Amino acid sequence: MTLPSTPHFEVGLHGFVDYAPQRTDGTSISPQQRIRELLEEIELADQVGLDVYAVGEHHRPDYLASSPATLLAAAAARTKNIRLSSAVTVLGTEDPVRVFQQFATIDLISDGRAEIMAGRGSFAESFPLFMGERPFDYDTLFSEKLDLLLKLRQETHVTWRGQYRSPLGGEGIYPRPVQPQLPVWLAVGGTPASAVRAGELGLPMALAIIGGMPERFAGFAQLYREAAARAGKLAQTALGINPHGFIAQTSQQATDSYWPAHASVMNRLGRERGWPPTQRAEFEAGAGLRGAYFVGDPSQVIEKILFQHDIFQHQRFLMQSVGVLPHAQVMKSIELLGTEVAPVVRAEIARREASGRGLQPPATSD
Repeated sequence: MTLPSTPHFEVGLHGFVDYAPQRTDGTSISPQQRIRELLEEIELADQVGLDVYAVGEHHRPDYLASSPATLLAAAAARTKNIRLSSAVTVLGTEDPVRVFQQFATIDLISDGRAEIMAGRGSFAESFPLFMGERPFDYDTLFSEKLDLLLKLRQETHVTWRGQYRSPLGGEGIYPRPVQPQLPVWLAVGGTPASAVRAGELGLPMALAIIGGMPERFAGFAQLYREAAARAGKLAQTALGINPHGFIAQTSQQATDSYWPAHASVMNRLGRERGWPPTQRAEFEAGAGLRGAYFVGDPSQVIEKILFQHDIFQHQRFLMQSVGVLPHAQVMKSIELLGTEVAPVVRAEIARREASGRGLQPPATSD
């Protein structure tokens, strides 16, 4: 089985627009200031040559991105080249017709730079908001909404019937995007069946790795590509890795700056989910070569992306910095990712592919 190559390894960012009244350095920040800074961050990502900026959906007080499409539309008007994606759209509680219309509109504003990353989501807060007490089978719900979303890409006048949404009888769905087929990625966390689904449908897959040893996730890439090969859709596939990370000029600066933000977020979520408090030693181990976190200076992040490329042979890397860090530090991290990390990684992966290295499916580890 020969894996599809890519003419350009994509490097970018994703996030949920973390919010707290105080940053990690103790300074205050309002929600409107946080949004202004987000747009400045996306503008800078565009200017330094990053490929993608993705905004994920949440409905919690510690995130401001309950409407990613609105934020991406604002960013579309202020950028020129960067692709703009959700990360993720919680499709189970969204109307696929409305999602398509929103992202087709972003595509028009951006002249063809919109995409959708659809997934189940890591929190359930959208379900009581939009589903109420209505009973449902989640797998059926997600499957039929994904089916409709994909059908909307192909047809302007759609005839469709499902269990959880009113049927369509040939109504026109407008506007239509600039791109002939609006890209849809399937976001996958820890569910192997989701990786198989992405492969069977021939959709690009975004794999979140936010803890543990990355080698343990190699099986997801294998399941994905094997399912795509069986379906005759391997050539359509692309794999993205979405980890946490932060870059500074030196390794010590990166670790010292990012640790308070990481600890704040992980301990807050840990209290909700019953995890033990995170420890600095655990964090620093995760920032090592075989850990999940891309925290360090540019050379360390380059080494780690290439190390994981040997494992996954992926085509996209999107880094997320969690917590509310000082804006200047975030901007510097974006600058370093775009100007020092991305060019080296792209050149090395292009060299590997030109020489035939990295085109065989990865071996799984025990």
